[in-house]
Amino acid sequence: MQAKLDAASAATLPSAIFKLPSGWLIAGDHQWLTGYCVLIADPLVVDFNALTEKRRAQWGVDIGRVGDALLRVGGAYRINYETWGNLTPALHTHIVPRFANEPEALRVQPPRQAYAWEKGRPFDLAKDGEWMKKIADYLARD
Repeated sequence: MQAKLDAASAATLPSAIFKLPSGWLIAGDHQWLTGYCVLIADPLVVDFNALTEKRRAQWGVDIGRVGDALLRVGGAYRINYETWGNLTPALHTHIVPRFANEPEALRVQPPRQAYAWEKGRPFDLAKDGEWMKKIADYLARD
């Protein structure tokens, strides 16, 4: 995770979308649902409980702002949020847009149950750059 934060800060990470007050918004490595992204705490902390109360509040606000962006300019009808940290003990939240045109059997399941994450289309700046710019432009408005 730290390597991604360092590359995002150096403007050398193609999947970096936007720097929010609480961390970096990064496009997911696999785009099984277009717009899937991850907010990574910067500076990196082990989990949500390691944040001060003020930083916890900012984390929630930032996650909500990303969800708003995906709803307003990303075409999503609902957003799923997942903060785990079991495999990678670093605070990050998966922000997953859900779409009305998903097959119903998949649409009603949690994203990690509905989709094989590693089998999604790999991130590709040529394909993902347009939605990333829309999200960044939306987030830059505030």
